[in-house]
Amino acid sequence: MSILWILVGFVIVQRLAELVLARRNARRLLADGGVESGAKHYPLFILLHGGWLLALLILVPPDASANPALVSLFVVLQGLRVWIIASLGQHWTTRIIVIPGKPLVRCGPYRWIRHPNYLVVAAEIAVLPLVVAAWKIAIVFSLLNTALLAWRIRVENEALRRQPTN
Repeated sequence: MSILWILVGFVIVQRLAELVLARRNARRLLADGGVESGAKHYPLFILLHGGWLLALLILVPPDASANPALVSLFVVLQGLRVWIIASLGQHWTTRIIVIPGKPLVRCGPYRWIRHPNYLVVAAEIAVLPLVVAAWKIAIVFSLLNTALLAWRIRVENEALRRQPTN
């Protein structure tokens, strides 16, 4: 089995597990009075991520050689991803849900960066294809992701604007 198939399989399992966690957290946040923003663009992220993984599986030969340094970088990104999710705890979800009046999380990477998860995801979308020199996939999906993230960050910042900072 190729390293690409192993990594893509890992990402698929990871994303599915994250969706389960996100759904559980979203239900809890909504039950606690949370308000969702940006629901209209959410399906586009599902399509983007699914298309990205599908493009890798369809367009990259299974025997493509992998760049060990980029595999290592991808592994580091997974560690950062876990740190981000752990830092938000029960507040982490794939949707934008804000409980009015609840202070913003300011621990972990959120001490320094407003949207660290989006940086990690953007890096993943570029790095995974580059592991196997699929630079066209990296460019196309990075551009699509950038456009979607610009929209999402604008919506999320507006939703967070009225939250206390402490």
